[in-house]
Amino acid sequence: MTVSPKDAFITVYGRKPVLEALADEGLAVDKVLIAEGSRGDSVREIEQAARRRGVAVSRVSAHRVKVLAGNGRHDQGVLADVVAPRMAPVSVFLSDLGSRRPASVLVLDRVTNPSNVGMILRTATGAGLDGVLLPRRGVPAIDPLVIKASAGVAFAAPVLRSGTVEEGLAALRESGFGIFGLDAGGESLLSADLPPRVALVLGNETDGLSDGVRPLLDGVVGIPLFGGVESLNVASAAAVAAYELLRRR
Repeated sequence: MTVSPKDAFITVYGRKPVLEALADEGLAVDKVLIAEGSRGDSVREIEQAARRRGVAVSRVSAHRVKVLAGNGRHDQGVLADVVAPRMAPVSVFLSDLGSRRPASVLVLDRVTNPSNVGMILRTATGAGLDGVLLPRRGVPAIDPLVIKASAGVAFAAPVLRSGTVEEGLAALRESGFGIFGLDAGGESLLSADLPPRVALVLGNETDGLSDGVRPLLDGVVGIPLFGGVESLNVASAAAVAAYELLRRR
């Protein structure tokens, strides 16, 4: 199966982030693009670091850099594609998973804050979950803000890609996953009967689970709260959920 570059690389933009990526021997950098006309000491450092690593450097139009970076205000005329070895389309993940093995996945349903996305990626990776579904639409791209919040773990996180959250959930269901929303008022996550293959959906920071996702759920589970606390930040809730799924293994 041919995998789109968007589902194989994380694009890092900005002179300092690109230089940091090149300096990290643990990261495989596929290529560096520099806007025509970009000059200065930092650009020379990037070119020298790329040569030392054997990474191809191409001069392209400033417009192309802006389009590929997706952020015209902060790309500074430089970007790098970093290999994300555990990022894949959800279809590839399911094919590799096979038909019998249990699995646990978190799904982000229109979570919009890059810091929350980064922290969720870090927690899910640390808990050994099989994947975090990040749809290409409705969730921030894995950009420098997400990478910073993940403390660099985003590069190695098990990221699953789909066009929309609904498409991703449909593919998971077809492969035997039970789909459960994490929401206040649901049965306690700590005692709920969950299937061997489970996807827990985390909703938007303000509105919770979206109207498009609710009909796709097999049920709703919640985190018990006391002392008058009404809810947890989505990244905190994801941490509780991730380690509960780990505990069940």
